[in-house]
Amino acid sequence: MIDPVLRDAESKMGKSVEHFATELSTIRTGRANPALIDKVMVPYYGTPTPLKELAQISAPEARLLVVQVYDKSQIGAVEKALRSGEQGLNPASDGQVIRVPIPPLTEERRREYVKLVRQKAEEARVAIRNVRRDEMHRIDQMQKKGEVAEDDSKRGTARLQKITEAQIEKVDALAGRKESEVMEV
Repeated sequence: MIDPVLRDAESKMGKSVEHFATELSTIRTGRANPALIDKVMVPYYGTPTPLKELAQISAPEARLLVVQVYDKSQIGAVEKALRSGEQGLNPASDGQVIRVPIPPLTEERRREYVKLVRQKAEEARVAIRNVRRDEMHRIDQMQKKGEVAEDDSKRGTARLQKITEAQIEKVDALAGRKESEVMEV
């Protein structure tokens, strides 16, 4: 009776970890990564549209991104959106493609990114703990209604805690890897 609750909790916590991993991919390291700019919003005929829907983004070199816009009439708008983004990028266009050189990070900027990684990691941990709280409440309700025995409830709660700890360890491992990537010169 408790197994579906635990599977549900593990699934929800896994989604929090996946979301965290996606968030980490948008944080800049020393290398060029298409995920850095694929969420940049471009005004496409008056509608804010993610860059990844308007262009193909590739990283042919460690410090260069190449953006090939599908609709060539929008190259100026894409270039302007990239320039006004918070990453401090300076794109250059030749009329066909946009080249975005990725400047090396300063020590101060690296430390800011490490703080950002830690903040996002804490948000992920909180999300995982919220799932644990909700599922523990669900188990308690099941026990109060008489759907599960008290012993099963305690075992389920203990298993839920182990699942939570495992998911938080995944978040910590991802955050540690990203921090070392960011601090790598």
